[in-house]
This record gives sequence, C-alpha cells and structure tokens, in this order.
Amino acid sequence: MDKNTKVAVLGGGSWATAIVKMLSENLDSIGWYMRSVYAVEHIKRNKHNPNYLSSAELHPEQLDLSSDINATVANYDVLIFAIPSAFLKSELDKLTVSLKGKVIFSAIKGIVPESGYIVGEHFFEEYQIPFEDIGVITGPCHAEEVAMERLSYLTIACIDGHKARFVSKCLKGRYIKTKISDDIIGTEYAAMLKNIYAIAAGICHGLGYGDNFQSVLMSNSIREMKRFIKKVHKMKRNINNSAYLGDLLVTGYSTFSRNRMFGNMIGKGYTVKSAMFEMSMVAEGYYATKSAYKINEKNGARTPIINAVYNVLYGGKEAKSEFLKLTNRLN
Repeated sequence: MDKNTKVAVLGGGSWATAIVKMLSENLDSIGWYMRSVYAVEHIKRNKHNPNYLSSAELHPEQLDLSSDINATVANYDVLIFAIPSAFLKSELDKLTVSLKGKVIFSAIKGIVPESGYIVGEHFFEEYQIPFEDIGVITGPCHAEEVAMERLSYLTIACIDGHKARFVSKCLKGRYIKTKISDDIIGTEYAAMLKNIYAIAAGICHGLGYGDNFQSVLMSNSIREMKRFIKKVHKMKRNINNSAYLGDLLVTGYSTFSRNRMFGNMIGKGYTVKSAMFEMSMVAEGYYATKSAYKINEKNGARTPIINAVYNVLYGGKEAKSEFLKLTNRLN
C-alpha cells in the first residue's frame, strides 16, 4: 500500500461523516458512497451532510460522492464500511462487483443480525476475504466530538501491520491520535459489547440509580467483557487499554451515546419500539444484545449484565425488577 492506494468510505451516517472529515486532513481524494441521492447532491452544493453532523464542514472538491455502491467498490482499494450493522447485509446484497482483492476496514460497532457474526467474521465467512485484508477502526471516539475537532483517539486493528499503519496514517491529524493493534477479533467484539453495557448504564440512569452504582456497573462490565472475549478469542491482551476500557467508558457515560440514550428511555418505561421511533437513530446495542446472548449460550462465560439487558429487551422482563436482581450479582 502506498500513496497511490485509493480509499473510500461507505455509509452516510454520523460515523461515516466523521471518518470522511478525518481522511480529508490527509488525502486529496476520497471515495464516499451513501445511498441517499439527496444527501449526495446536498453535500456537493452546501458542503455539509444534511442529516448527520451538519455542523462539520466538508470539502466536495476532495470527494468522489456516489449513490452507486458498485461504482465505489470497483474504483477503490481500501473500503471503510461505516454502515449500521442492521443494514449492512441489505447494502452488500446490491453488489454485482467482487470484493476480492479489496482491503476491508470496519468502523461498524455491532453484529450482522442475519449471520450472527461480527463484521470482520461476516466478510471472512460470507465473502471469503482473508483476515489479512480485514481491519477494524474503533475508539474511544464519538463522531460528534470529531465534528467539533476535539482531541480524540482511535485504535486501528489488523493482522497485517502494514495495512494498519497505512490506515492509521490516513486518519491521524491535528485532533486525532491513533494506535495500532493486532487484536482484530477482540477489539471488534469489545466495540460490540460496550454498546450493550451502555444500554445497561442508560437503563440504570432511567431507573434513578446514581453515580455510585454506575461506577460499580462499569467496573463489572469491563471484567465481564474480558471473560466474554477470552472465550471467543483467547490471546494476550490488556483489557484496560483504551480500545477496550476507554471505549466502554465513553459509550457508557457520554451524553452523545445513542445506546445510553436508548437504555435511559427503556429505564423510564418506554417500550423498545417507542424508544427506537423517538430516537430515529440506530442503537447498535439492541441487536448486539441478542447476538451476544446467543453466542454466550455456547461459550458459557459469566455475563449477568448481558443477561439482564437481554431479559428486558427480548424476554419481556420489567427493567426495575431485573436490575434490582442485577445489583445483588455485582461486586
């Protein structure tokens, strides 16, 4: 990979917009697929995304904008997917060109519902992309703070260190610091699990639990995450690193966190359907909860927090009583 390697972002949401903004600091030309023709034309005319992070100034002269996913995939070497996991399969089903030979980086923090895989595994199992050509971009980082150019940190994970360093160089800048990892599976599962724990934090906040309990919940969450990830992919890792603990904390505590907001609504008595309707955004943790629960049925890690969130979202249990029981399972 060199200066002639062409990079594209696929997705039209806030995280995709933030990644395009980061790339624009370092690249003269960036491919950008978004399915909304209206959004494509609006960005060309007005220099901002009309639907997400509208305060972030974009530079259309740097952007090869397209509403045709096949054109973007065909013309670019490195594809950064930032499509919500719930919609990834439907977007990929539009492909008539091959992904073979492409380098795939996932900035998606969730499970593909149709396959039950994290995104990297989905590309490996369903599209036969070798793991050497698959990477992960994770936080701790909120798109909203990137838009405001506040100091943010990213972890770039890939088995192939050369590819990780290339993407790292493309993303880092004045307000973005990057770190390299070879734990592609662990960091991606961590990015998925932290959304579930953020829902738990939101539920607790909605139920009226205070900061003291929230600290206990987060402490137990990182230990639960460690047990879960160790079962699915055993390797030497420091769970207290920013890619794991840092990403968990920012998602669990931040007012920008959609999953925490979703959980807060559930704690206040909203139904799942009404909370999703009012948010008008995807809470990845909702889908991740079911997948994580099913995965752990096979692996058998001790996961009382995941279990509690699953029982509320999918088991019809009352949040108040389920989380009261959870308080006695934490330490």
